[in-house]
Formats: sequence, structure tokens, C-alpha cells
Amino acid sequence: MIPEIRIEDYDYPLPDGRIAKYPLARRDSSKLLKYEDGVVSEHVFSEIPLLLPSDAIMVFNDTKVVPARLHFQRETGAHIEIFCLEPVLPAEYNLIFARTESCRWKCIVGNVKKWKSDVLSLYNPEKNAEVEALSLTATLVERDGETSVVEFGWKGGLPFSRVLEICGSVPIPPYLNRDTEAIDQERYQTLYAKYRGSVAAPTAGLHFTENVLERIRERGVDMETVCLHVGAGTFLPVKSSEISGHTMHREPFVVKRGFLEDLRKGGRPVVAVGTTSVRTLESLYFAGVQCIENGHPDDIGQWMPYEKDYGYTLEEALDAVIGYLDSQGLDELKIGTRIIIVPGYRFRVVDILVTNFHQPKSTLLLLISAFVDGDWRKIYDYALSHDFRFLSYGDSSVLFRKKK
Repeated sequence: MIPEIRIEDYDYPLPDGRIAKYPLARRDSSKLLKYEDGVVSEHVFSEIPLLLPSDAIMVFNDTKVVPARLHFQRETGAHIEIFCLEPVLPAEYNLIFARTESCRWKCIVGNVKKWKSDVLSLYNPEKNAEVEALSLTATLVERDGETSVVEFGWKGGLPFSRVLEICGSVPIPPYLNRDTEAIDQERYQTLYAKYRGSVAAPTAGLHFTENVLERIRERGVDMETVCLHVGAGTFLPVKSSEISGHTMHREPFVVKRGFLEDLRKGGRPVVAVGTTSVRTLESLYFAGVQCIENGHPDDIGQWMPYEKDYGYTLEEALDAVIGYLDSQGLDELKIGTRIIIVPGYRFRVVDILVTNFHQPKSTLLLLISAFVDGDWRKIYDYALSHDFRFLSYGDSSVLFRKKK
């Protein structure tokens, strides 16, 4: 049954001055709020290794942000901003980044009404020679509601991944109200980012330094990775008055078979770094349900967790996914998820969450509320009254799930 939740109940005052517009000089010098058993305490992020159970499994999202924002110009002089969302032709990220002449992407296009049928040229006011040599063009293939399919063409034989590095800019969140700057190229990326595909950073990971990661390892915590490519939907506000009217966008994820086996052993607290890791890990249970009931996994639907009370254990679900992979000769699960986690959700995998402070009336705030059994106001009131910095470049928290 789809939960009836008023988004107005998840609002709080967030002055513009509390939004961190730039990262701190050191990644791990941010504040860290700890919430456990209803108690809030304040720390520094570099202390996080001491706050984690030594027998935990800590899960990171190793997706990599791509410089997906491109600026073009019509012959009339009008500027058109194109924001690459997800690959269309080819449809696989690794294949499209390897293309050397042309490719098609689903995009958000600014000023799209001013773009009729002409082929756009990249805006290059500095006359950069490397950019000029590429002769990057954009052609509008079709419009579909808020998004468009755009075909890019270029010269020189470079892979599209390199074309984006030369011509694109990092798509920092719109609420920063500023243009991308040099510091964002480095700091709007986790140190462990590996697989290209996200248009937004999994920002909980921005606080980790090599020193912090090493101390976590020394504590005995096992460190694992999943990969969920973060879509632009992460920036979209909830416009409907009820959460039932909000549509979640599909995000592809990959989980290796070896990690599924480690997770299957159970008995250890699971620490998710970021809400993207939470959504990936929790989606695994429902992938297992599909394997049990349908023989194979499909994309996880937005409301699947609420449709009925599934009686399977996590171990049964993971066994089913592992069995499916083995039957197909696969060493990783690759599907997509639209899962939305809201109050009333039953967590099957994650016990501890490392996350930043999220926007009012957002799906991420609903996830936090679900995780702490409705106690989110205590956490956010403390952060607001103790000078914590908010959103992507802001401070962090480590939340221990309330056990019912």
C-alpha cells in the first residue's frame, strides 16, 4: 500500500547562509553529528573510525562524477546549456564513453524552446585550440517532456569520456547559486571514485581522506564498494503535496557477487556511506524477491517495498540473487532502481548511515526520517542550532538506526 505522507510535514527553515557554498580546506575537518539511541553528540569527521563498530562492513559508492554540463551556441548567438543525464546510443556507460565519433544522450536542455533544428557549436569564447580541434556539435533528435535526446558529433578520434573532460564542466548542485570553479573539479569527487556515470556526487563520501580510510581499515572494518550512478533526479524537489505523487527516476547500479556472499554471511553491522549506498543495498532484498518469485531480477519499482509484506529473509533473498548470477555465469548484478524509502519502510540491510544534511521537503529527508524512526527533527534542530553546514559541501552525520 502506497504510504500517505504529506511533504509539508518534512519542512524546516534553511537560511541561505547555512548552505555550504564551498568545501572546507580539509575534507575530514568537517563537523560530524552522531545520533544513537536517541542521543545526539558532536564530533569532527576525522574521529569517525572510533565511532564505528570494529566488526562492521562499510559500503562505499565508487561512482565517478562526469563533467556532464556543456555550453553551446546557436548561429543567432543564443546560448544553449546541455546537461547529459544518461546514455541512449549506445545505452551502456562504458560503451558510450568509448565512442570516438558520435553518440546520443538523454539530456536536460536549457532554453530548449529556442533550439529548433539547427546544429549547435560548442561555446568557446577563449578560442581554446584543444576545444577548437574537436569541432564538437549537438543536434536535437527529439524532445520528451522535460528531457531531450541529443546527438553529439566530434572530430579527432578521441573517446567521448575525453571529450567531456576537455569541453564539459562539473555539474555542481543548482542550490550553490554559482558557476563551477577550479576547486570543484577536485572536491566534488570522492577520493575512491572509479566508474564514470554520475551527474551528482555521492556527497557523504566527500569527507573521507586517505588517512581516515586507513584508520578505518586498521580498526578492522571491512570496506566494500557498490556502484550506483547518481542521476539529476537527486536535485529535483518534491512538487506534489503527497509523496504518492512524486516520481523517482531510474538509477543503474552494479554489485559484485563476492560482496553478496560476504553480506549473506550476516551477523555484522552494515554501514552505508551515503543515501545512494542505502538505496543500492536495500534494493538487493527486492532483487532477491524477484528472483524467488519470477526467476530473475528486474529494475526495482518505486513502490515495490510497500505493495505487500514479503515473508522472505534477507539470507533467502541474497541466496536467490547469487543463485541467479551463477545460473547465468555472471559475476555481478546489474539492474536499476527507483526505490523510494519513506517513513514506514522496513530496513533489511543497513544498520548505520553516514550522510550529509539534506534539503527540506526532499525524498532524502524522508529516507532519514525512516531510518531514525521519525526522530529527524531532533537531529536537524541540533545541527541548525550548533552551526552545522548543510547540503553537498556541508558537514556530516553518522546515524545509528533505531531498532524496533
